[in-house]
Amino acid sequence: MSEHDELSARRPYNAAADFVDSNVARGNAGKVAFKEKERALTYGELQAASCRFGRGLYKLGLRPESRVVLLHLDTIEFPIAFWGAIRAGVIPIPLNTLLTPEQYAYIIEDSRAEAILISPQLVASILPILDRFTWLKLAIVSGKETPKLGKLKVQRFDEVLAGGAPEVWHAPTISDEVAFWLYSSGSTGEPKGTRHIQSSLMVTAKLYGQDVMGIKPDDVVFSAAKLFFAY
Repeated sequence: MSEHDELSARRPYNAAADFVDSNVARGNAGKVAFKEKERALTYGELQAASCRFGRGLYKLGLRPESRVVLLHLDTIEFPIAFWGAIRAGVIPIPLNTLLTPEQYAYIIEDSRAEAILISPQLVASILPILDRFTWLKLAIVSGKETPKLGKLKVQRFDEVLAGGAPEVWHAPTISDEVAFWLYSSGSTGEPKGTRHIQSSLMVTAKLYGQDVMGIKPDDVVFSAAKLFFAY
């Protein structure tokens, strides 16, 4: 059996446990996992925060296979929400932050997302379309303010974190279960949601990140592309 077959074989598996928890178990709790302009997040902090966020989503009524849109800038809230949702079996959908309100209206409705995580700087992009949503019921806003967003229930990001305990856990997901979606650019019609399974992230990390690019544990990777482009 090839390494790809071993990685993709159907079995109990959660990508957050493999990417985040296993690093902590190997003694990397204090190692930086993600760094932005002003803040950094260690693997230990990412583990605790993603556990809190996943449980916080449950408290807000989301469940495994529920979908949450991430319309968010590249700050530390993004990896916490992405891995926290995957940990919980909730499906995150990162969106391009440069689209028009009409494009957001189509994608959010097409995905049937029940919640959206949004940066304060991007709130204006959904204000014109608040009355167009059938499925969207909840907005999680990072930042100190709690804006009024039509009929949507609004929670601050820090409130969601506070609603969950940091003890390590993950939903009983399967390796070939859908973990997250990415939407295409729409160059051949309307944007299309592409589903990625739990094990596809590690397959890419090993076969491309390690074997092709040769990334080592001490390397620092600068992402010129935004986080919404790809995992």
